[in-house]
Amino acid sequence: MTDIQTIAVVGAGAMGRGIAQIAAQAGVQVRLYDTSADAVGAARESLRQLWDKLAQKGKLSAADADAALARVQPAASLDELADCQVVVEAIVERLDIKRELFAKLEDIVGPDCILASNTSSLSITAIAAACKRPQRVAGFHFFNPVALMKVVEVIDGLRSDPAAGDALAALARRMGHTPVRAKDMPGFIVNHAGRGMNIEGLRVAQEAVAPFAQIDAIMREQAGFRMGPFELMDLTALDVSHPVMESIYRQFFDEPRFRPSPITTVRLAGGLIGRKAGEGFYAYPDGQKQVPAEPAVPAAQAGLRVWISPAHEEGHARAQALLETLEASIVDAAEPPDDALILVTPYGEDVSTCAYQQGLDAARTVGLDTLHRLEAGKRRTLMLSPATQARWRDAAHALLAGDGTPVSVIQDSPGFVAQRIVACIVNVAAEIAQQGIATPSDIDRAVTLGLGYPAGPLAMGDALGGARILEILRNLQRVTGDMRYRPSLWLQRRVQLGLSLLAEPAA
Repeated sequence: MTDIQTIAVVGAGAMGRGIAQIAAQAGVQVRLYDTSADAVGAARESLRQLWDKLAQKGKLSAADADAALARVQPAASLDELADCQVVVEAIVERLDIKRELFAKLEDIVGPDCILASNTSSLSITAIAAACKRPQRVAGFHFFNPVALMKVVEVIDGLRSDPAAGDALAALARRMGHTPVRAKDMPGFIVNHAGRGMNIEGLRVAQEAVAPFAQIDAIMREQAGFRMGPFELMDLTALDVSHPVMESIYRQFFDEPRFRPSPITTVRLAGGLIGRKAGEGFYAYPDGQKQVPAEPAVPAAQAGLRVWISPAHEEGHARAQALLETLEASIVDAAEPPDDALILVTPYGEDVSTCAYQQGLDAARTVGLDTLHRLEAGKRRTLMLSPATQARWRDAAHALLAGDGTPVSVIQDSPGFVAQRIVACIVNVAAEIAQQGIATPSDIDRAVTLGLGYPAGPLAMGDALGGARILEILRNLQRVTGDMRYRPSLWLQRRVQLGLSLLAEPAA
Protein backbone atom coordinates (compact mmCIF):
# COMPACT_ATOMS: atom_id res chain seq x y z
CA MET A 1 0.00 0.00 0.00
CA THR A 2 1.17 3.55 -0.74
CA ASP A 3 1.75 5.93 2.16
CA ILE A 4 -1.44 6.44 4.11
CA GLN A 5 -2.65 10.02 3.83
CA THR A 6 -6.34 9.78 4.76
CA ILE A 7 -7.96 7.71 7.47
CA ALA A 8 -11.38 7.56 9.04
CA VAL A 9 -12.13 7.09 12.71
CA VAL A 10 -15.57 5.72 13.54
CA GLY A 11 -16.54 6.51 17.11
CA ALA A 12 -15.90 9.92 18.67
CA GLY A 13 -15.49 8.82 22.29
CA ALA A 14 -12.26 9.00 24.29
CA MET A 15 -10.47 6.37 22.20
CA GLY A 16 -11.65 7.65 18.82
CA ARG A 17 -10.79 11.22 19.78
CA GLY A 18 -7.31 10.14 20.91
CA ILE A 19 -6.63 8.25 17.68
CA ALA A 20 -7.81 11.25 15.65
CA GLN A 21 -5.51 13.49 17.70
CA ILE A 22 -2.27 11.58 17.10
CA ALA A 23 -3.10 11.01 13.43
CA ALA A 24 -3.78 14.69 12.78
CA GLN A 25 -0.63 15.72 14.65
CA ALA A 26 1.31 13.38 12.35
CA GLY A 27 -0.05 15.13 9.25
CA VAL A 28 -2.71 12.55 8.37
CA GLN A 29 -6.13 13.69 7.15
CA VAL A 30 -8.87 12.36 9.45
CA ARG A 31 -12.59 11.91 8.81
CA LEU A 32 -14.34 11.58 12.15
CA TYR A 33 -17.73 9.84 12.19
CA ASP A 34 -20.14 8.95 14.96
CA THR A 35 -23.82 8.07 14.93
CA SER A 36 -24.18 11.17 17.11
CA ALA A 37 -23.24 14.36 15.27
CA ASP A 38 -23.06 16.09 18.65
CA ALA A 39 -20.36 13.63 19.74
CA VAL A 40 -18.26 14.55 16.69
CA GLY A 41 -18.70 18.25 17.42
CA ALA A 42 -17.76 17.73 21.07
CA ALA A 43 -14.68 15.73 20.06
CA ARG A 44 -13.46 18.46 17.69
CA GLU A 45 -14.05 21.12 20.35
CA SER A 46 -12.10 19.04 22.87
CA LEU A 47 -9.24 18.69 20.39
CA ARG A 48 -9.30 22.43 19.67
CA GLN A 49 -8.99 23.22 23.37
CA LEU A 50 -6.21 20.66 23.77
CA TRP A 51 -4.17 22.02 20.89
CA ASP A 52 -4.75 25.62 22.03
CA LYS A 53 -3.35 24.71 25.46
CA LEU A 54 -0.33 23.04 23.88
CA ALA A 55 0.25 26.16 21.79
CA GLN A 56 -0.01 28.39 24.87
CA LYS A 57 2.60 26.23 26.62
CA GLY A 58 4.92 26.49 23.62
CA LYS A 59 4.73 22.78 22.84
CA LEU A 60 3.03 23.45 19.51
CA SER A 61 2.94 26.53 17.30
CA ALA A 62 -0.40 28.27 16.81
CA ALA A 63 -0.17 27.52 13.09
CA ASP A 64 0.43 23.81 13.76
CA ALA A 65 -2.51 23.75 16.18
CA ASP A 66 -4.81 25.28 13.57
CA ALA A 67 -3.50 22.90 10.89
CA ALA A 68 -4.06 19.84 13.10
CA LEU A 69 -7.66 20.83 13.78
CA ALA A 70 -8.24 21.48 10.08
CA ARG A 71 -7.15 17.91 9.33
CA VAL A 72 -9.94 16.50 11.53
CA GLN A 73 -13.05 16.84 9.42
CA PRO A 74 -16.50 15.69 10.55
CA ALA A 75 -18.27 13.10 8.42
CA ALA A 76 -22.06 13.25 8.38
CA SER A 77 -22.43 9.70 7.06
CA LEU A 78 -20.41 6.56 6.40
CA ASP A 79 -20.62 7.35 2.67
CA GLU A 80 -18.20 10.24 3.24
CA LEU A 81 -15.49 7.71 4.14
CA ALA A 82 -15.41 6.24 0.62
CA ASP A 83 -11.92 7.48 -0.30
CA CYS A 84 -10.22 6.68 3.02
CA GLN A 85 -7.26 4.30 2.95
CA VAL A 86 -7.82 3.06 6.51
CA VAL A 87 -10.92 3.02 8.68
CA VAL A 88 -10.33 2.56 12.42
CA GLU A 89 -13.42 1.66 14.43
CA ALA A 90 -13.52 2.64 18.09
CA ILE A 91 -17.12 1.85 18.95
CA VAL A 92 -18.89 -0.22 21.61
CA GLU A 93 -17.34 -3.63 22.46
CA ARG A 94 -20.06 -5.76 20.89
CA LEU A 95 -19.26 -8.27 18.19
CA ASP A 96 -22.60 -7.94 16.40
CA ILE A 97 -22.34 -4.15 16.13
CA LYS A 98 -18.74 -4.23 14.90
CA ARG A 99 -19.61 -6.88 12.31
CA GLU A 100 -22.56 -4.83 11.10
CA LEU A 101 -20.36 -1.73 10.76
CA PHE A 102 -17.64 -3.54 8.80
CA ALA A 103 -20.20 -5.12 6.47
CA LYS A 104 -21.60 -1.65 5.70
CA LEU A 105 -18.12 -0.19 5.19
CA GLU A 106 -17.20 -2.87 2.66
CA ASP A 107 -19.93 -1.57 0.36
CA ILE A 108 -18.56 1.97 0.64
CA VAL A 109 -14.75 1.97 0.76
CA GLY A 110 -12.33 0.92 -1.95
CA PRO A 111 -11.04 -2.66 -2.30
CA ASP A 112 -7.63 -1.80 -0.81
CA CYS A 113 -8.96 0.06 2.23
CA ILE A 114 -7.86 -1.51 5.53
CA LEU A 115 -10.59 -2.03 8.12
CA ALA A 116 -9.00 -1.83 11.56
CA SER A 117 -10.63 -2.54 14.90
CA ASN A 118 -9.56 -0.94 18.17
CA THR A 119 -11.16 -3.80 20.09
CA SER A 120 -9.49 -4.76 23.35
CA SER A 121 -11.22 -8.09 23.87
CA LEU A 122 -13.00 -9.37 20.76
CA SER A 123 -11.56 -11.75 18.19
CA ILE A 124 -10.35 -10.07 15.00
CA THR A 125 -11.07 -13.30 13.14
CA ALA A 126 -14.66 -13.23 14.39
CA ILE A 127 -15.13 -9.59 13.36
CA ALA A 128 -13.66 -10.30 9.91
CA ALA A 129 -15.96 -13.28 9.38
CA ALA A 130 -18.75 -10.87 8.42
CA CYS A 131 -16.65 -9.36 5.61
CA LYS A 132 -16.39 -10.33 1.95
CA ARG A 133 -12.68 -9.51 2.07
CA PRO A 134 -11.54 -10.64 5.55
CA GLN A 135 -7.90 -10.25 4.52
CA ARG A 136 -8.28 -6.46 4.81
CA VAL A 137 -9.31 -6.67 8.50
CA ALA A 138 -6.76 -6.35 11.32
CA GLY A 139 -6.63 -5.23 14.93
CA PHE A 140 -5.24 -1.81 15.86
CA HIS A 141 -5.54 -1.71 19.64
CA PHE A 142 -4.56 1.55 21.32
CA PHE A 143 -4.55 2.21 25.07
CA ASN A 144 -6.16 5.03 27.01
CA PRO A 145 -5.10 7.83 27.06
CA VAL A 146 -4.00 7.32 23.46
CA ALA A 147 -1.61 10.27 23.25
CA LEU A 148 0.32 9.19 26.37
CA MET A 149 0.30 5.40 26.00
CA LYS A 150 2.87 5.03 23.25
CA VAL A 151 2.17 1.43 22.26
CA VAL A 152 -0.37 -0.09 19.88
CA GLU A 153 -1.07 -3.77 19.32
CA VAL A 154 -1.35 -4.76 15.66
CA ILE A 155 -3.32 -8.01 15.55
CA ASP A 156 -3.39 -10.46 12.66
CA GLY A 157 -6.59 -12.47 12.38
CA LEU A 158 -6.50 -15.92 10.79
CA ARG A 159 -7.40 -14.44 7.41
CA SER A 160 -5.62 -11.08 7.73
CA ASP A 161 -3.18 -10.20 4.96
CA PRO A 162 0.19 -9.54 6.66
CA ALA A 163 0.51 -6.48 4.41
CA ALA A 164 -2.46 -4.90 6.19
CA GLY A 165 -0.70 -5.29 9.53
CA ASP A 166 2.54 -3.98 8.04
CA ALA A 167 0.75 -0.85 6.82
CA LEU A 168 -0.86 -0.29 10.23
CA ALA A 169 2.51 -0.74 11.95
CA ALA A 170 4.06 1.88 9.65
CA LEU A 171 1.15 4.23 10.35
CA ALA A 172 1.61 3.72 14.10
CA ARG A 173 5.29 4.66 13.87
CA ARG A 174 4.41 7.77 11.88
CA MET A 175 2.00 8.74 14.67
CA GLY A 176 4.77 8.37 17.26
CA HIS A 177 3.67 5.01 18.66
CA THR A 178 5.50 1.71 18.98
CA PRO A 179 3.67 -1.12 17.20
CA VAL A 180 3.81 -4.66 18.59
CA ARG A 181 2.54 -7.58 16.53
CA ALA A 182 0.24 -10.24 17.97
CA LYS A 183 -1.73 -13.25 16.85
CA ASP A 184 -5.48 -13.19 17.37
CA MET A 185 -5.71 -14.73 20.84
CA PRO A 186 -7.66 -13.64 23.95
CA GLY A 187 -6.11 -10.58 25.57
CA PHE A 188 -3.62 -10.17 22.68
CA ILE A 189 -0.36 -9.24 24.52
CA VAL A 190 -0.91 -6.58 27.18
CA ASN A 191 -4.22 -7.74 28.67
CA HIS A 192 -2.94 -11.32 28.54
CA ALA A 193 0.40 -10.54 30.19
CA GLY A 194 -1.28 -8.40 32.85
CA ARG A 195 -2.97 -11.46 34.35
CA GLY A 196 0.14 -12.36 36.36
CA MET A 197 0.13 -9.23 38.53
CA ASN A 198 -3.58 -8.86 39.21
CA ILE A 199 -4.65 -12.49 39.47
CA GLU A 200 -1.79 -13.51 41.75
CA GLY A 201 -2.09 -10.34 43.83
CA LEU A 202 -5.73 -11.22 44.44
CA ARG A 203 -4.78 -14.78 45.32
CA VAL A 204 -2.29 -13.53 47.91
CA ALA A 205 -4.99 -11.31 49.44
CA GLN A 206 -7.56 -14.12 49.34
CA GLU A 207 -5.18 -16.29 51.39
CA ALA A 208 -5.11 -13.49 54.03
CA VAL A 209 -1.35 -13.17 53.65
CA ALA A 210 -1.33 -9.36 53.96
CA PRO A 211 -3.64 -6.35 53.59
CA PHE A 212 -4.07 -4.76 50.15
CA ALA A 213 -1.86 -1.77 51.01
CA GLN A 214 1.00 -3.96 52.22
CA ILE A 215 0.88 -6.12 49.08
CA ASP A 216 1.06 -2.94 46.99
CA ALA A 217 3.91 -1.55 49.09
CA ILE A 218 5.91 -4.75 48.66
CA MET A 219 5.45 -4.72 44.89
CA ARG A 220 6.45 -1.05 44.69
CA GLU A 221 9.23 -0.78 47.23
CA GLN A 222 10.71 -4.27 47.08
CA ALA A 223 10.01 -5.52 43.56
CA GLY A 224 10.32 -2.07 41.94
CA PHE A 225 6.94 -1.71 40.21
CA ARG A 226 5.33 1.71 39.80
CA MET A 227 2.05 0.43 41.25
CA GLY A 228 0.91 -2.67 43.07
CA PRO A 229 -2.03 -4.78 41.86
CA PHE A 230 -4.69 -3.08 43.98
CA GLU A 231 -3.60 0.45 43.12
CA LEU A 232 -3.67 -0.59 39.47
CA MET A 233 -7.15 -2.12 39.72
CA ASP A 234 -8.44 0.98 41.52
CA LEU A 235 -7.09 3.08 38.65
CA THR A 236 -8.61 0.96 35.87
CA ALA A 237 -11.79 0.29 37.96
CA LEU A 238 -13.32 -3.13 38.59
CA ASP A 239 -16.23 -2.52 36.21
CA VAL A 240 -13.54 -2.67 33.51
CA SER A 241 -10.94 -5.06 34.92
CA HIS A 242 -13.18 -7.76 36.45
CA PRO A 243 -15.07 -8.54 33.20
CA VAL A 244 -11.70 -8.75 31.42
CA MET A 245 -10.46 -11.23 34.04
CA GLU A 246 -13.56 -13.39 33.63
CA SER A 247 -13.49 -13.13 29.83
CA ILE A 248 -9.85 -14.18 29.43
CA TYR A 249 -10.31 -17.04 31.92
CA ARG A 250 -13.31 -18.38 29.99
CA GLN A 251 -11.78 -17.81 26.55
CA PHE A 252 -8.81 -19.94 27.58
CA PHE A 253 -11.26 -22.62 28.74
CA ASP A 254 -10.72 -22.14 32.48
CA GLU A 255 -6.92 -22.00 32.38
CA PRO A 256 -5.87 -22.14 36.09
CA ARG A 257 -3.24 -19.42 35.58
CA PHE A 258 -6.03 -16.93 34.87
CA ARG A 259 -8.55 -17.99 37.53
CA PRO A 260 -10.31 -14.84 38.83
CA SER A 261 -11.01 -14.14 42.49
CA PRO A 262 -14.32 -13.77 44.31
CA ILE A 263 -12.78 -10.70 45.96
CA THR A 264 -13.42 -8.65 42.83
CA THR A 265 -16.84 -10.24 42.26
CA VAL A 266 -18.08 -9.10 45.67
CA ARG A 267 -16.51 -5.64 45.46
CA LEU A 268 -17.92 -5.05 41.99
CA ALA A 269 -21.40 -6.04 43.19
CA GLY A 270 -21.04 -3.62 46.10
CA GLY A 271 -19.94 -0.71 43.92
CA LEU A 272 -16.44 -0.52 45.42
CA ILE A 273 -14.94 -0.34 41.96
CA GLY A 274 -12.06 2.08 42.39
CA ARG A 275 -10.90 5.67 42.34
CA LYS A 276 -13.67 6.96 40.05
CA ALA A 277 -16.32 5.76 42.53
CA GLY A 278 -14.52 7.27 45.52
CA GLU A 279 -13.83 3.86 47.03
CA GLY A 280 -12.20 0.66 45.91
CA PHE A 281 -9.41 -1.24 47.58
CA TYR A 282 -8.58 2.17 49.03
CA ALA A 283 -10.84 5.04 50.11
CA TYR A 284 -10.50 8.34 48.22
CA PRO A 285 -11.90 11.15 50.38
CA ASP A 286 -11.75 14.37 48.35
CA GLY A 287 -10.14 12.36 45.56
CA GLN A 288 -7.01 11.59 47.60
CA LYS A 289 -5.97 7.99 48.24
CA GLN A 290 -6.12 7.10 51.92
CA VAL A 291 -3.31 4.71 52.88
CA PRO A 292 -3.24 3.02 56.31
CA ALA A 293 -0.31 3.97 58.51
CA GLU A 294 2.60 1.55 58.69
CA PRO A 295 2.65 -0.55 61.88
CA ALA A 296 5.09 0.75 64.49
CA VAL A 297 8.51 -0.91 64.65
CA PRO A 298 8.91 -2.86 67.92
CA ALA A 299 11.76 -2.14 70.31
CA ALA A 300 15.00 -3.98 69.62
CA GLN A 301 15.58 -7.08 71.75
CA ALA A 302 18.82 -6.94 73.69
CA GLY A 303 21.14 -9.91 73.31
CA LEU A 304 19.24 -11.35 70.33
CA ARG A 305 21.06 -14.16 68.55
CA VAL A 306 20.09 -15.34 65.06
CA TRP A 307 20.60 -18.70 63.40
CA ILE A 308 20.21 -18.68 59.61
CA SER A 309 19.13 -21.94 58.01
CA PRO A 310 21.69 -23.19 55.47
CA ALA A 311 19.02 -25.17 53.56
CA HIS A 312 18.89 -22.61 50.76
CA GLU A 313 22.49 -21.76 49.98
CA GLU A 314 21.89 -18.56 48.04
CA GLY A 315 19.22 -17.26 50.41
CA HIS A 316 21.49 -18.05 53.37
CA ALA A 317 24.37 -16.07 51.85
CA ARG A 318 22.17 -13.05 51.10
CA ALA A 319 20.57 -13.07 54.55
CA GLN A 320 23.93 -13.41 56.27
CA ALA A 321 25.35 -10.45 54.31
CA LEU A 322 22.37 -8.33 55.36
CA LEU A 323 22.52 -9.33 59.02
CA GLU A 324 26.23 -8.56 59.13
CA THR A 325 25.51 -5.00 57.95
CA LEU A 326 22.87 -4.77 60.70
CA GLU A 327 25.51 -5.95 63.21
CA ALA A 328 23.36 -8.88 64.30
CA SER A 329 24.76 -11.64 66.49
CA ILE A 330 24.80 -14.56 64.04
CA VAL A 331 25.17 -18.08 65.42
CA ASP A 332 27.56 -20.25 63.42
CA ALA A 333 26.38 -23.75 64.27
CA ALA A 334 24.98 -26.81 62.50
CA GLU A 335 21.79 -26.66 64.58
CA PRO A 336 19.95 -23.66 66.07
CA PRO A 337 20.50 -23.05 69.80
CA ASP A 338 17.40 -23.14 71.99
CA ASP A 339 17.49 -19.38 72.62
CA ALA A 340 18.07 -18.11 69.04
CA LEU A 341 15.75 -16.62 66.43
CA ILE A 342 15.58 -18.99 63.46
CA LEU A 343 15.63 -17.41 59.99
CA VAL A 344 14.74 -19.36 56.82
CA THR A 345 15.15 -18.04 53.27
CA PRO A 346 12.99 -20.15 50.94
CA TYR A 347 12.20 -19.65 47.26
CA GLY A 348 8.59 -20.62 46.60
CA GLU A 349 8.02 -22.28 49.98
CA ASP A 350 6.41 -21.06 53.20
CA VAL A 351 7.78 -21.03 56.74
CA SER A 352 5.59 -23.96 57.80
CA THR A 353 7.01 -26.18 55.07
CA CYS A 354 10.58 -25.17 55.94
CA ALA A 355 10.07 -25.78 59.66
CA TYR A 356 8.50 -29.18 58.99
CA GLN A 357 11.06 -30.38 56.46
CA GLN A 358 14.08 -29.08 58.39
CA GLY A 359 12.87 -30.09 61.85
CA LEU A 360 12.93 -26.52 63.20
CA ASP A 361 11.11 -25.01 66.18
CA ALA A 362 8.25 -23.24 64.38
CA ALA A 363 7.57 -20.96 67.35
CA ARG A 364 10.94 -19.24 66.78
CA THR A 365 11.07 -19.48 62.98
CA VAL A 366 10.51 -16.60 60.56
CA GLY A 367 11.17 -16.22 56.83
CA LEU A 368 13.01 -13.49 54.91
CA ASP A 369 12.48 -12.89 51.19
CA THR A 370 15.95 -12.64 49.61
CA LEU A 371 15.03 -12.77 45.91
CA HIS A 372 15.32 -9.00 45.46
CA ARG A 373 18.13 -6.84 46.75
CA LEU A 374 18.23 -6.19 50.48
CA GLU A 375 20.09 -2.88 50.71
CA ALA A 376 19.02 -0.14 53.12
CA GLY A 377 15.85 1.68 52.11
CA LYS A 378 14.47 -1.15 49.96
CA ARG A 379 11.44 -2.70 51.70
CA ARG A 380 12.00 -6.11 53.28
CA THR A 381 9.43 -8.85 53.78
CA LEU A 382 9.29 -10.88 56.98
CA MET A 383 7.05 -13.97 56.99
CA LEU A 384 5.53 -15.84 59.93
CA SER A 385 4.13 -19.34 60.32
CA PRO A 386 0.88 -19.91 62.25
CA ALA A 387 3.07 -21.06 65.16
CA THR A 388 5.51 -18.11 65.24
CA GLN A 389 5.27 -16.40 68.62
CA ALA A 390 4.82 -12.63 68.92
CA ARG A 391 8.09 -12.29 70.84
CA TRP A 392 10.12 -13.69 67.95
CA ARG A 393 8.08 -11.82 65.35
CA ASP A 394 8.82 -8.53 67.10
CA ALA A 395 12.50 -9.37 67.56
CA ALA A 396 12.90 -10.14 63.85
CA HIS A 397 10.93 -7.04 62.81
CA ALA A 398 13.06 -4.75 64.98
CA LEU A 399 16.27 -6.33 63.70
CA LEU A 400 15.37 -6.05 60.00
CA ALA A 401 14.19 -2.44 60.46
CA GLY A 402 17.31 -1.50 62.41
CA ASP A 403 18.72 0.66 59.61
CA GLY A 404 15.43 2.51 59.05
CA THR A 405 14.29 0.29 56.19
CA PRO A 406 10.52 -0.43 56.08
CA VAL A 407 9.52 -4.01 56.84
CA SER A 408 6.29 -5.74 55.83
CA VAL A 409 5.28 -8.52 58.22
CA ILE A 410 3.11 -11.08 56.43
CA GLN A 411 1.42 -14.37 57.23
CA ASP A 412 2.65 -17.66 55.81
CA SER A 413 2.71 -17.73 52.02
CA PRO A 414 4.63 -19.99 49.64
CA GLY A 415 6.76 -17.51 47.71
CA PHE A 416 6.11 -14.62 50.14
CA VAL A 417 4.44 -11.83 48.07
CA ALA A 418 6.97 -10.49 45.57
CA GLN A 419 8.43 -13.91 44.69
CA ARG A 420 5.13 -15.46 43.70
CA ILE A 421 3.69 -12.43 41.89
CA VAL A 422 6.88 -11.78 39.91
CA ALA A 423 7.26 -15.49 39.08
CA CYS A 424 3.69 -15.53 37.74
CA ILE A 425 4.32 -12.39 35.66
CA VAL A 426 7.39 -14.00 34.09
CA ASN A 427 5.64 -17.34 33.60
CA VAL A 428 2.61 -15.87 31.82
CA ALA A 429 4.89 -13.93 29.47
CA ALA A 430 6.93 -17.07 28.81
CA GLU A 431 3.76 -18.93 27.88
CA ILE A 432 2.72 -16.13 25.49
CA ALA A 433 6.08 -16.64 23.78
CA GLN A 434 5.69 -20.43 23.82
CA GLN A 435 2.31 -20.18 22.09
CA GLY A 436 3.79 -17.92 19.41
CA ILE A 437 1.30 -15.14 20.14
CA ALA A 438 4.09 -12.56 19.87
CA THR A 439 7.87 -12.45 19.69
CA PRO A 440 9.77 -12.22 22.98
CA SER A 441 10.95 -8.70 22.17
CA ASP A 442 7.43 -7.53 21.32
CA ILE A 443 6.09 -9.06 24.54
CA ASP A 444 8.59 -7.08 26.59
CA ARG A 445 8.01 -3.88 24.61
CA ALA A 446 4.24 -4.20 24.93
CA VAL A 447 4.30 -4.80 28.68
CA THR A 448 6.86 -2.09 29.43
CA LEU A 449 4.96 0.55 27.45
CA GLY A 450 1.42 -0.73 28.04
CA LEU A 451 1.63 -1.61 31.74
CA GLY A 452 4.52 0.56 32.89
CA TYR A 453 6.50 -2.31 34.40
CA PRO A 454 10.12 -1.51 35.36
CA ALA A 455 11.30 -4.01 32.72
CA GLY A 456 9.76 -6.43 30.29
CA PRO A 457 8.74 -9.67 32.03
CA LEU A 458 11.20 -11.84 30.10
CA ALA A 459 14.07 -9.42 30.71
CA MET A 460 12.95 -9.30 34.35
CA GLY A 461 13.18 -13.07 34.52
CA ASP A 462 16.68 -12.94 33.05
CA ALA A 463 17.76 -10.27 35.55
CA LEU A 464 16.47 -12.21 38.56
CA GLY A 465 17.65 -15.50 37.09
CA GLY A 466 15.50 -17.89 35.11
CA ALA A 467 16.60 -20.77 37.35
CA ARG A 468 15.38 -18.91 40.45
CA ILE A 469 12.00 -18.20 38.82
CA LEU A 470 11.70 -21.86 37.83
CA GLU A 471 12.59 -22.95 41.37
CA ILE A 472 9.93 -20.65 42.84
CA LEU A 473 7.24 -21.93 40.48
CA ARG A 474 8.08 -25.60 41.03
CA ASN A 475 8.00 -25.14 44.80
CA LEU A 476 4.76 -23.17 44.61
CA GLN A 477 3.14 -25.97 42.65
CA ARG A 478 4.49 -28.63 45.02
CA VAL A 479 3.41 -26.83 48.20
CA THR A 480 -0.03 -25.73 46.97
CA GLY A 481 -0.89 -28.49 44.50
CA ASP A 482 -2.28 -25.74 42.25
CA MET A 483 -1.74 -26.07 38.49
CA ARG A 484 -1.73 -22.28 38.13
CA TYR A 485 1.96 -22.42 39.07
CA ARG A 486 3.10 -25.03 36.55
CA PRO A 487 6.13 -23.61 34.73
CA SER A 488 5.88 -22.75 31.05
CA LEU A 489 7.96 -25.01 28.83
CA TRP A 490 9.49 -21.83 27.34
CA LEU A 491 10.94 -21.03 30.77
CA GLN A 492 11.89 -24.60 31.64
CA ARG A 493 13.71 -25.29 28.37
CA ARG A 494 15.70 -22.06 28.41
CA VAL A 495 16.81 -22.67 31.98
CA GLN A 496 17.82 -26.22 31.08
CA LEU A 497 19.84 -24.99 28.09
CA GLY A 498 21.30 -21.88 29.72
CA LEU A 499 19.51 -19.54 27.30
CA SER A 500 18.01 -16.11 27.82
CA LEU A 501 14.23 -16.01 28.19
CA LEU A 502 14.30 -13.61 25.23
CA ALA A 503 16.01 -16.21 23.03
CA GLU A 504 13.96 -17.29 20.02
CA PRO A 505 14.45 -20.74 18.46
CA ALA A 506 17.79 -20.87 16.64
CA ALA A 507 16.38 -22.52 13.53
